[in-house]
Formats: sequence, structure tokens, C-alpha cells
Amino acid sequence: MDGRIDRTGGSGFHGRGAASNPPNRFEKIEFVPDLDFVDDDPVLPTTQFFRDASRSVLTTNDSPDVPFDVSINPYRGCEHGCIYCYARPTHEYFGLSAGLDFETKIFVKEDAPDLLRRELSSPKWTPRSVALSGVTDPYQPIERRLRLTRRCLEVFAEFRNPVEIVTKNRLVTRDGDVLAALARDRAAAVHVSVTTLDDDLVGVLEPRTSRPKQRLAAIEELSRASVPVSVLVAPVIPGLTDHEIPAILEACARAGAQSASYVMLRLPHAVRPLFEEWLTQHSPLRATKVLNRLRSLRGGKLNDPRFGSRMKGEGVFADEIASLFEIACRKAGLADRGPELSTAAFRRPTGGQLSLFDSR
Repeated sequence: MDGRIDRTGGSGFHGRGAASNPPNRFEKIEFVPDLDFVDDDPVLPTTQFFRDASRSVLTTNDSPDVPFDVSINPYRGCEHGCIYCYARPTHEYFGLSAGLDFETKIFVKEDAPDLLRRELSSPKWTPRSVALSGVTDPYQPIERRLRLTRRCLEVFAEFRNPVEIVTKNRLVTRDGDVLAALARDRAAAVHVSVTTLDDDLVGVLEPRTSRPKQRLAAIEELSRASVPVSVLVAPVIPGLTDHEIPAILEACARAGAQSASYVMLRLPHAVRPLFEEWLTQHSPLRATKVLNRLRSLRGGKLNDPRFGSRMKGEGVFADEIASLFEIACRKAGLADRGPELSTAAFRRPTGGQLSLFDSR
């Protein structure tokens, strides 16, 4: 290989980001599955769905590194299978692995729309913008059938409570009507995450996400519907995708994005060995460069969890990437922050469910 990405899937599973299930850091006993084989090839792991019986859906955080303090996640785990996903370690709290378990064992909050309506109806609720979602993608493949995200958006529209979406899936355009209705009250914004414009790389890095052209099409379609759209270049992987920043921003600006931001690759807990394994399988000749660049950004380590530095990194390479991003944004005409959403139109319905398009 000459350093390019191995699109064959290496020794992993086709359509999956992780190639293994690393040990759970909270468990003393490790379960090693006895994989079935057909003609010397391992049988692909299938996705399983489990009911999540949570009795509340709005969660708060006080992190200075994220632009929201309330979020809702209809799903735990994500079938998109992005190998770098910082949310993978959350599955360890269920006694599962951050590897294949995270992308094949999905917990579904079937009651999310009703719980959301109850929480927004409470006099204790102070209207403010809610992130949908702050952890896993609300438009992962099962959403096409279950429509939980769609129904949650309809609840936000009932109350005209502002909501911001982060996604890598073109399926968000299905809900353009609800988002456009909210946007008329400055109560909706969509952040489309674009890591790379390379189809082959997406196929192994983010295997079940929409391809780059589809994400650009989503930006264009939402923009035409007057829904504010930002591009989130996340994560920036130094030595692998950082050189694409200008091209990504230019393409997204042409499609109609109004603003842009970025997040540096983070490798918390079990994500680190998973990502190292992925590099060995799919880009072995770049592995040393990528890992060394990460260490230069993270004070000699592969991960730095400190607030203030974990999202952008520190040092010479971090400064170079920040400068490259700033210059590329200016050239593309992109603002450095998304629209300021408003709670001015918030209301609590007094009767039955109101139409999204009721007269005011």
C-alpha cells in the first residue's frame, strides 16, 4: 500500500466500524464470543434493538466545551459505526463493549416523544435550546422505521421550543417540513457533520452514514427550505483528514451552509485501542504519522480530557489547524458560529395537540 485507505475492510466486518469488542473497563470478567464461520469467513454480526425504559429524556450538562446545556437522545448506541465516536464508552455502563456492541446493540427510547411533551409541559421547564442529540446520531438507520426523532421534532414544534440537530445522515431532510416551521420562529438549526469528502474513507471510517455527496445534498435541500444549516467538520483527524478542511468548507458553502465549526479527534477510554486497531487494518502506512500528530496535540498522550483543550488540542499543529480553518472559513464566506435561536415564540398548548401550521 502507498498510504491510501484499504477499502476492503481489512480483517474487520464489512459495514462495521469496529473489528472487535475490547474489554469493558468496569467488568472483571471478559466475554469472548465464539464466532461462527462460513467458508472460513466470520458471520457478520447483526444489529439488535432493546427497549430503553428511561422515565425522562432531557439531560443536562455543565461542560464549558459544548454549546448546549440540555440534550435529548432517542437512541443509545449507534449503527452508523463511526470508529472514532466519543460516545462508544457509554455502552460500558450497560456491561457491554465500546466496540461492536456499541454499533450492534441499540437501545431505543420508545416513549421519548411522550416524555418530552411531559417535560416541556412542566412549569419547571425554562424554555431554552435543546440539542437533538448530544451523543448518538438521531438519524441512524432505524429512525427511518421508528420515526422517534420525527415525533420528538413534532413535540418541539407544538411548543415552539428551539432545537438544534447534529447528524451525518441525509434522512434529516425527511423532516424538513417540521424544521422549516420551527425555523420561521428562529427555533431550529441543523449541523451536518462532514469528516471527509472521500467516499472510500467514509466507507470504512463511518460505514453506515450517508456518503459525502448525500450530506452536501442535505445541506442544499434544507437551505432551500430556509432552515439554517452549519457544517461541523468533526472530527478533524491530523495526518488523515486535516488537509481536506478547505475543500470541505468550500463544498458546504456552495451547498448553502451558513457557518462552520470543527472538533479535533478525541480518543477517550476504549476508543483509543479501537482507533489504533482501525489504523493498523485500514491505513497502516499512515498510522505512525497520525498517532504522532495526535500526541503532539495532546501533550504527548493520545487523549487529553481536560476542559478547554480536549476539543481543539494544543501546540504547533493545533495552531496550524486552527489557522487553516479560520482562513478557509473566510475564503468560503462562512461565519464562525451558527444562528442565535430564540425562545420568544415558546408556548405551552392548553388543549389537545396543535397543528404545526395552526394560525397564530
